[in-house]
Amino acid sequence: TTIQDLGRYGYAHLGVTPAGAADALALRIANRLLGNEENTAALEMTLLGATVEFQRAAIVVLTGAQVDCRMGTAKAPMWRAFPVLPGAVLKCGAITGGARAYLAVQGGFELKPVMGSVATLRSAHLGGLEGRALKAGDQLAVNHVVSSGVRGISRQALAYLEPRRELRVTPGPQASWIGAEGLQMLQRGAYVVSGDSDRRGIRFQGEALTLPPKSQLITEGISLGAMQVPPDGQPIILFVDQQTTGGYPKLANVIAADLRHVAQLRPRDEVHFRVVTVEEALGLLREQEEWLRKAFQIV
Repeated sequence: TTIQDLGRYGYAHLGVTPAGAADALALRIANRLLGNEENTAALEMTLLGATVEFQRAAIVVLTGAQVDCRMGTAKAPMWRAFPVLPGAVLKCGAITGGARAYLAVQGGFELKPVMGSVATLRSAHLGGLEGRALKAGDQLAVNHVVSSGVRGISRQALAYLEPRRELRVTPGPQASWIGAEGLQMLQRGAYVVSGDSDRRGIRFQGEALTLPPKSQLITEGISLGAMQVPPDGQPIILFVDQQTTGGYPKLANVIAADLRHVAQLRPRDEVHFRVVTVEEALGLLREQEEWLRKAFQIV
């Protein structure tokens, strides 16, 4: 479990990756449900939830993949803000149907930003709490807020958030290295998520993509969601804690609207890739933002 906001941008030229929430849409929704600013930090729980004791009353919300969280015998709701009393202990178990869930608190946590963000980047020991994952005994202060500003989201709207196992990609800067036939091969086969995956990169196992013999590439910048292909031909999607430069060819790039689905991939999940145009990718991102605009109502 780490503390994540939407990331620190503008420092890639210094080798500092943005980090931030893997499922940025889930974080944004959590903050909207609480009346927080969208960039307010929350706890990102991966595969297994955290146990949190509240010393003061608070309003919290759980979003992202399904997680079984309980206060005593009462099960905490997902995608709906709920109050907790002083002394309450929220115990969260295994995360199912995805890889990551978010626990956000109204008002957010009192943390000192590093380069304009409190996002935890563990590889550089930046942000969050001492730049590391949380551990037993850690204490986090919560900012005091005056107004509740709680919002709701309908079940019909939540249907939009169902996970996809088809990831849409645009051709990358080195797509010509494998040509149209190689991109068709990428779309034909099924790829399985490797257990050797984390926030830096999601590794896949499937039909190897054939690269030109003795091909070389000068190290260049990397974008979020870039699909790198090393010499073994097995694709890697570079993710939120990625390095900022790399020398493997980038044959495709996951579209912005599907990055939230990458965040929820678990080891052994099977996915397919579909190539789309940049124009289609922009249209799908506009569709997501329009859904977000319409999804909320004051309750």
